[in-house]
Amino acid sequence: MALHFEPEEYAARRDRLKLKMDEEKLDAILLFAQESMYWLTGYDSFGFGFFQCLIVKSDGSMVLLTRAADLRQARHTSNIDNIIQWTDRDNANPAVDLRNLLSELDLLGSRIGIEYQTHGLTGSNARKLDDQLQSFAKIIDASSFVDQLRLLKSPAEIGFIKKAAELSDEVLDKALELIQAGASEADILAAMISANIAANGDFPANDYIIGSGKDALLCRYKAGRRKLNKNDQLTLEWSGVYRHYHAPMMRTVLTGKPSKRHLELYEAASEALAVVEKSLNATSSFGDVFESYAKVMEAHDLTRHRMNVCGYSVGARFAPTWMEPQMFNAGNPERIQPDMTLCANIIIMDSDTETAMTLGQTYLTTNAEAVSLTRHSTELIVK
Repeated sequence: MALHFEPEEYAARRDRLKLKMDEEKLDAILLFAQESMYWLTGYDSFGFGFFQCLIVKSDGSMVLLTRAADLRQARHTSNIDNIIQWTDRDNANPAVDLRNLLSELDLLGSRIGIEYQTHGLTGSNARKLDDQLQSFAKIIDASSFVDQLRLLKSPAEIGFIKKAAELSDEVLDKALELIQAGASEADILAAMISANIAANGDFPANDYIIGSGKDALLCRYKAGRRKLNKNDQLTLEWSGVYRHYHAPMMRTVLTGKPSKRHLELYEAASEALAVVEKSLNATSSFGDVFESYAKVMEAHDLTRHRMNVCGYSVGARFAPTWMEPQMFNAGNPERIQPDMTLCANIIIMDSDTETAMTLGQTYLTTNAEAVSLTRHSTELIVK
């Protein structure tokens, strides 16, 4: 088996899940998020694009229901002993196979939690699942159970995220070697991806963001490339990735002479990131972190140019996003605790003047101040 953690690590994770299930009086939980399966068993696949489910009973026993294409994948990458296939065929309904399997596991009439909030369970499959189980068992929405357990990282996980952060730094190094007037976005992006993979990294859970000129104001990847002008702006968001663990960063890099507006937005972004960093401690909630950011934006008259989120938890993630569900947004009561890995992103997009400015990086929370995991400074980068 190609497992990345020691058996004791997986056993501890299973024990934590069993305690949660006991608290919620669950006889079983049905996991559909690939992150949950990877965290609990090591199972590593993009097969979640199709119907698959990891059944975990209250006694800790596990059964994976998946397709033939992932049978050997599960055997090779996970510690799951019991793997059952459902058969691809015209008009197949794997929810029926799952119900029959649950019956064989003596779960008829039991209390079952389901992980609904995941890209691994489409709306169509969720409806099929509910149709099959509504009279079979008492169904509980258990979407956040494993997400909450994953929020606090173990020492081994923190080691992987620190390695991912080292890769993030190397990716920025390679980008900065190429960024100048006349440089091609294609060459810059190719160098960034190559730096991560060549250093034994993995594919990121979402595309790197790269955009210059007007496209520097975009917060998502888009197809199409351009070359940088003499006085230009280039927004980059990327992450080093090690064993699926991420440590994202974000920067807006300028070529030529910075405009007055760029300097104004950088001053605000730098101040906001410093305030956010200071708030990453046990006296704050995720909502408090957002409020500290929002106050700086308001003081600089940038409320309508800011985002409604200024960061999120990160860890081991699969497509389509490297963001964990917990975000720095208004009113979020989640408390900051030691051993969280959190990405703070300050994004200011002034569409009136078509000026972009971003600053973002990953932190490790401790019993005291949060620790930045990058060796790069937050100074404005001008090439």
